[in-house]
Amino acid sequence: MTVTVVVGNPKPASRTLTAARLVAAGLRPDVEPEVIDLVSFGASLLSWGDPEVAAAVRAVADSEVVVFASPTFKATYTGLLKLFLEQFEGGTGLADVVAVPLMLGAGPAHALAPDLLLKPVLVELGATAALPGLYLSDSTFSEDGAIERYTERWRPVAAALASKAADHA
Repeated sequence: MTVTVVVGNPKPASRTLTAARLVAAGLRPDVEPEVIDLVSFGASLLSWGDPEVAAAVRAVADSEVVVFASPTFKATYTGLLKLFLEQFEGGTGLADVVAVPLMLGAGPAHALAPDLLLKPVLVELGATAALPGLYLSDSTFSEDGAIERYTERWRPVAAALASKAADHA
């Protein structure tokens, strides 16, 4: 199974990246995820046809499970993640991908953001986003048990969905 983590934090090696890797490991502990830290692309995300961005798009489209992670900026996901998602063809760009929307924030005010703001975009691009989005406190996620509870609950569902998606590919 191919698992990928896509991180839309403008800070490299961020807490968002750490949390996303933990979620990926919890959902598929037997698989080392590929990590795409979007900040590394810089201005390349602004132009169409950049070979490194295109390779990342192909890697995501070919994955079975992808954790799409972003800090909460202005009550939604970052422009960095939006720029990357614009590279996918609408309706089919993420076909056969099980997408897990993950967002981090300072407090509970935006706890619905992964489901209300990020998940619809992923579905619009063709992803299967049947798992609930996960919102984490950026200061306590590593010790509050939220990732463990989420991944324990949703691991079998993610595996079943990925298996079904692989059958269609």
